[in-house]
Amino acid sequence: MAPSAPPPCRAGERAARCRRPWRLLALGLLSASSVLAAAPGAGAMSREEKRRLGNQVLEMFDHAYSNYMEHAYPADELMPLTCRGRVRGQEPSRGDVDDALGKFSLTLIDTLDTLVVLNKTKEFEEAVKKVITDVNLDNDIVVSVFETNIRVLGGLLGGHSVAIMLKEKGEYMQWYNGELLHMAKELGYKLLPAFNTTSGLPYPRVNLKFGVRHPEARTGTETDTCTACAGTLILEFAALSRFTGTSIFEEYARKALDFIWEKRQRSSNLVGVTINIHTGDWVRKDSGVGAGIDSYYEYLLKAYVLLGDDSFLERFNTHYDAIMRYISQPPLLLDVHIHKPMLNARTWMDSLLAFFPGLQVLKGDIRPAIETHEMLYQVIKKHNFLPEAFTTDFRVHWAQHPLRPEFAESTYFLYKATGDPYYLEVGKTLIENLNKYARVPCGFAAMKDVRTGSHEDRMDSFFLAEMFKYLYLLFADKEDMIFDIEDYIFTTEAHLLPLWLSTTNQTISKKNTTTEYTELDDSNFDWTCPNTQILFPNDPMFAQSIREPLKNVVDKSCPRGISRAEESLGSGPKPPLRARDFMASNPEHLEILKKMGVSLIHLKDGRVQLVQHAVQAASSLDAEDGLRFMQEMIELSSQQQKEQQLPPRAVQIVSHPFFGRVVLTAGPAQFGMDLSKHKAGTRGFVATIKPYNGCSEITNPEAVKEKIALMQRGQCMFAEKARNIQKAGAIGGIVIDDNEGSSSDTAPLFQMAGDGKNTDDITIPMLFLFNKEGNIILDAIREYEAVEVLLSDKAKDRATIFKDLEMENMDQKLTENDSHKQNAEEAASGSQDVGAASEEPKEGGESSDVADPGSLSPANADSASVPISHQDSYVPGTEEAGAPEPACTSGDNQPQEQQTETESNSKVNWDNKVTPMESILADWNEDIEAFEMMEKDEL
Repeated sequence: MAPSAPPPCRAGERAARCRRPWRLLALGLLSASSVLAAAPGAGAMSREEKRRLGNQVLEMFDHAYSNYMEHAYPADELMPLTCRGRVRGQEPSRGDVDDALGKFSLTLIDTLDTLVVLNKTKEFEEAVKKVITDVNLDNDIVVSVFETNIRVLGGLLGGHSVAIMLKEKGEYMQWYNGELLHMAKELGYKLLPAFNTTSGLPYPRVNLKFGVRHPEARTGTETDTCTACAGTLILEFAALSRFTGTSIFEEYARKALDFIWEKRQRSSNLVGVTINIHTGDWVRKDSGVGAGIDSYYEYLLKAYVLLGDDSFLERFNTHYDAIMRYISQPPLLLDVHIHKPMLNARTWMDSLLAFFPGLQVLKGDIRPAIETHEMLYQVIKKHNFLPEAFTTDFRVHWAQHPLRPEFAESTYFLYKATGDPYYLEVGKTLIENLNKYARVPCGFAAMKDVRTGSHEDRMDSFFLAEMFKYLYLLFADKEDMIFDIEDYIFTTEAHLLPLWLSTTNQTISKKNTTTEYTELDDSNFDWTCPNTQILFPNDPMFAQSIREPLKNVVDKSCPRGISRAEESLGSGPKPPLRARDFMASNPEHLEILKKMGVSLIHLKDGRVQLVQHAVQAASSLDAEDGLRFMQEMIELSSQQQKEQQLPPRAVQIVSHPFFGRVVLTAGPAQFGMDLSKHKAGTRGFVATIKPYNGCSEITNPEAVKEKIALMQRGQCMFAEKARNIQKAGAIGGIVIDDNEGSSSDTAPLFQMAGDGKNTDDITIPMLFLFNKEGNIILDAIREYEAVEVLLSDKAKDRATIFKDLEMENMDQKLTENDSHKQNAEEAASGSQDVGAASEEPKEGGESSDVADPGSLSPANADSASVPISHQDSYVPGTEEAGAPEPACTSGDNQPQEQQTETESNSKVNWDNKVTPMESILADWNEDIEAFEMMEKDEL
C-alpha cells in the first residue's frame, strides 16, 4: 500500500520545508527514476549506450557552436547554408522574427550556461571574456522586450549564476568580478522604459538606445502585446533584483502579472492571446497553451518555486483547472474562446505547446503529460520533426520547423519523473533525426518544409541554449555533472537561476493579491508537499499503459471527441458529425442537423444550402456543435478550392562535397513529370543553357543532353522553356528567378502554370528556385564544376543517395570492363565494327522515371504563375501525393508582417563575413570525414 501524503504545509513552512520537494519536482531528479529504470523487464538502456549518446550530443554541440564562432561571431546568429552571420539590416527582413536580433552577439550570450552544463568550462571562460569585451548593449536598434528578456537578460544571469558557482569551487573564473551581472543590470534599465504604460504591461518593443516614444526610438506606437510577452518576465526580473538588491525590476514584472490576472475572463478563468496594453481589453479572445500564452502559465508555477509566493501558485492552479476543463481534449490541446470555452477556436495546434507536458510534470499531473507527449511523438515519427502547426487529424498545417527544443524539454522531464527508458529512446530518435535531416556542413539548418526536407538558412540561438542542454541532461548521470543541477530552476529559455535567490534581498512584500480579485476555495489547490511515491507509482508499466492506446493515433485514426448533442441524449461517446462526412441523403445526418439548429435547403440547380438558427437548436450545447459544423463546412469548401495547388518540391545537391546535406525549397510545375508519383526523383548533373532564358532553340545541346538544365525566369512562358530544353535532350529543368535577392525565406512559393495549351508533350520535371537558392547552385558550379542534384518531392536519406551512387559506380565499372574486353577481342581479330562505333543513342529516349503522358493532368491555362503560400489555411500532407486520404480539418492563416529597419553602428565590426566557396569547401572536408565515420558507427 502506498504511504499516505504528508500533512499540509502551514503558511510559515511553505517557503522552507516545502522548498526541497518542489525543487526535486521542478528539476525532475526523483527517487522514482532509479526505481523504475532498474525494474525488471523495463528494457533499461545500458550505461555505455547512454554515455555514447551523451558524447554524441557533445559532438553535435561542438559542430554547431564552433561554426557559429568561426563563421558568424560577432553576429547574432549563424546562417548555416551560406556559412555567414545574420546581421540585422544586411539581410532581407523576416518581420517579427528579426526583433530578437540586437547586434549583441545573441547566440554567444544565449549559450553561456549551456557550456557549463556540458562540462566545457574552458570554453565558457573564453566566452565570458568575449562577451565582456565585445558586446555593446547601447545600440540604436528596436528589439522585442520578450525575446531580449528571455534570451539576453536570461543568458547573462544564467552565465553569472554558473560563473560564481565555478569561482566558488576554486578552479575556474577566479578573475570574475560580476561583470555579467553588471551588463544584465545595464540591460534591465534599458528595458524599463517599455513599462511606461498606465496598465503596467510593457510595450512589445523598445529601442536599446532611445527607449520608447522618443522621436528617434522608432517604436512606442503599438497598442497590443501578447500575454506571454507581458507575463514572461518575473523570473529574470526578480532574479536581477535579488542579485543586485535593486527592487524596481521585480516590482515592474509583478505589476504586469497582477494586471493580466485581474483581466482574466472571470467565468472561464482563461486569458486571451493578445491584450491592449493601455485599456486591458482582450484583442484576440482565443485561449490555449501554445504560441502567445505558453510561458505565462510556465512562469506562474516557476515563480512560486523560485520565490515562494503563494499567490503565484493560487493563480496557476486556477488557470490549470480551466485548461484541463476546456482546452485539454486528450491527447489534444485545442484553443477555445475565453467567453465560450466549450467552443473550439481552431482545429489545429502549434508546436510551442510541446512544452506543456513538461509543465504538467512540474505540476505533478503525469497521466495527461504522457498522453500529449506520446501524441506529439507520433507526429514526429511521421514527419521527422514537429511541424510548426498541424491539424487535429495530424496533417501539416504550417510546414516549417526551426529546430524548436520544447519537445526535448518535455521528454527530459518525463524521463526524470517516470524513469521509463522509453524516453531515452525518444531522445535517441531526436538525435538521429537532427543528424540525418538538419545537419549541414556549417551547423544545423532549420527545416523549411518537413514534408520535403528542404532547409532554411537559419540556426536560432535557442537551438544552442536549450536543445543540447536538455538532450545532454537526458542521458547524463549525476556523476557526469560538475555541479548539482537540482540547485537551479530552468527559465523558459533553459537558463539556470539558483534557488537560493528565494531568501536573498527580499525587498518585495508577499501580499496575497489574488484574493483581492476573487474568492478562492483553498480546498481546490494542492498545498501539500509532493509525495513522489504517490505521483509516480513503482510500476514499470505505468507510463506504457497510458501510451499504448495512442500508438497508432496518427497513422490510423482521426481523434474524435464526444458529440455534445449525442451526449445530452445519453447515447454515450459517439463520433460527432463532421462536415467531410455529411451526406444530404442520409436521414440520420439530417436528424443530427435538426438537433443542432441547422436547416437544409435544396436549390433549383441541384445544390444544397445550409443555414443555422441557434434558437432552433435542442440546447445551447447543440447550438455550439452546430456552429462548429458550419465552420468546418466553410473550411472544407475553402480547402477544396485550394486542392489544385501542389506542395513544394526539393532540389538536393548530392555531389561532392555536399552529399545531400543541402536541400533547397523549390516550386512545382503544373505540367511535366509529377515527382510525387516518381519517388526516386530525377538525378543528374546541372548545366547552364544558351540562351539563358530558354525562350528559343538551345544552342549548346551537347552541354545539356542527359543533364538538368538551368535557365533564367522571364521573357516567355514556362512551358515554352520546358519544350526547348526537352528538345535539346535535358532530363529536367530548374528555372531560377531573375528578381535579385528573392528567397523562399521571405516570399511564398508559387507553382509554374502552363501556357493555355495541352502540355502532355512535356515529360521532364520542371522546378522553380528563387534567386537566393538558385545562386547556391550557380556558386557551386563556379567553384566545383561538376554539380549533381536530385529533383524530388522530398529530400532523400543520404544513405539512400550513397547506396545509389555505389550502384552507379559498380555499373560503370562493369561497363568499362565489358568495353575493355570487347576492344581486346576486336584488336585480336584485326577487325572493327565501324557501324557500332559510330552509332548514336536514339533521340527522345525516355528514362524509366518519366511519367506516362497520359497520366498527367492538364495544366492550368489561366495564368503563367500561381502563388503558393506556406501560410495558407490548408496545407496538404505528404501522403496526399500518393494514395488519397480523407482530410479532417484545417485552420486559420498566420499573417506575417514585413518591415525594413536601418540599424546603426555598434562597438564591434558588424560587416558580413562573406566566405568564398573555396574556403567553405576546405572547411567542410574535416566535417565530412567525421560524418562518414559517424555513419559507419551507425550514429
